[in-house]
Amino acid sequence: MLFLTVADVVADPAVQAGDPDVRVGGSALLAPVRWVHVSDSLGVARLLDGGELLLTTGAGWDADADGLRDFVVGLHRAGLAGIVFEQGTRHSEVPAAVVDACAELGLALVVLTREVKFVAVTEAVHHRLIAAQTDALFERQRLHELFTGLSLQGAPADVVVSETARALGSPVLLENLAGEVVAIEALGMTVADALGSRHGAERVFVQARGTRWGALLALPGPAHPAGRSTVLEQGATALAFGCIADGEEAWSLLAHRSLIEDLLGARFARTEDLAERLKAGGFALAGRHCLGIVARGVESVSALAYRARQAGFAVVAARVGDDDAALLSAPASVVVTDDVLLRIAGPGRAVFVGPSSDDVTGLLSSLRAARDLADGDRSDVGVRVRRVDDRPLERLVTTLRDDHRLQDHSRRMLAPLIRHDHDQRGDLLDVLGALLAHPGNRSAAAAASHLSRSVFYQRLAVIADLLDADLDDGETLAALHVALLSWRARR
Repeated sequence: MLFLTVADVVADPAVQAGDPDVRVGGSALLAPVRWVHVSDSLGVARLLDGGELLLTTGAGWDADADGLRDFVVGLHRAGLAGIVFEQGTRHSEVPAAVVDACAELGLALVVLTREVKFVAVTEAVHHRLIAAQTDALFERQRLHELFTGLSLQGAPADVVVSETARALGSPVLLENLAGEVVAIEALGMTVADALGSRHGAERVFVQARGTRWGALLALPGPAHPAGRSTVLEQGATALAFGCIADGEEAWSLLAHRSLIEDLLGARFARTEDLAERLKAGGFALAGRHCLGIVARGVESVSALAYRARQAGFAVVAARVGDDDAALLSAPASVVVTDDVLLRIAGPGRAVFVGPSSDDVTGLLSSLRAARDLADGDRSDVGVRVRRVDDRPLERLVTTLRDDHRLQDHSRRMLAPLIRHDHDQRGDLLDVLGALLAHPGNRSAAAAASHLSRSVFYQRLAVIADLLDADLDDGETLAALHVALLSWRARR
């Protein structure tokens, strides 16, 4: 492993004592130095293994311009890192042919204008190289302990990606075999910029036992004592252990859960970053029919995602509390009917559907609205589809559920019923809900309450008496509807 560059050597005090003049620099100074070699011979190239920095006075350079050019070409082919030439009695100036050849080949050339002890230079450089190699050994051990610990603890892929990025000091991404981004740690960059730069990233495959699951990518960053590729390989190994233990499906679940949680929790700075994450995960928005849904009932979220893909949708789905939350995307020509949604959700499930959208902001609103609608409806009615667009009042109330004025209104209107149901283990709030759900059809309201009409009417009389309210008055029913929706949204 190479730890120093020509620029590092030139900056060393032992070389600075020679008042160095860089004749060929730029990117050539970034060449790695593995060792220092001292020689004035024109035949030194055959003694090199590559990565050496040549210290010379040129005392043996007894050749014409063509010969000196061939000499430099041979050094370059041997993998020389650069030439440090000390002016002296043999050459008061570095030969022009050497300067021209180094410039043409991009080989670093540094001229020492004052005499130095080459032994002091070699001693200083070799000391730094050995110290760096020792540091690298300790760093490799630290990395081994870090990633072994993550593997033994069963750390999820996003944690491994974050630790790899912090170790490297640069953004790191995890892709599956389809090129979809599973996890990303952008560090100081925006997510959109990091995703846009990944095609030039260093890449290590995540694989084990002959199976390849994806790739770990690192964007350019600072040098690492153990080598950047070593860090990436350690991270990839930890990820491979995770795939062996949890299966490849864990990556998809992780990527989907992260997106859903960030959307619902507003854990993002720019919508552009979310748009890029969705795009990187294969979820298209532009020109598509996109919406957020919440499915209630016991079911595997993986099965929901599978059925959505089988139906031609792009999907992002995750378990949120007791429900499944999902983003769906289909061609704009597709009509997302209730039957389609019920098939995607699975047997025996209720589905809450947000408005359609074709951008991130709208999709965010759609998912939140579906979630609010689901939170405000905890009834035991089974298979059904409820759309936010069909429930404007409920959507408004759930959006404002944290407003203290709405909460005060709810408590003030419903307090007698809440106390009655608590003390008597009654069902007056449920009966009121059935009445408000069927304001013009009390027979249907009684059926929804699972009560006979006579018993239902008795319950209504008790409600009217406790509230001192006329249950035939439209404004009273509207106020009670708002109060009940607010109360349910906070449960």
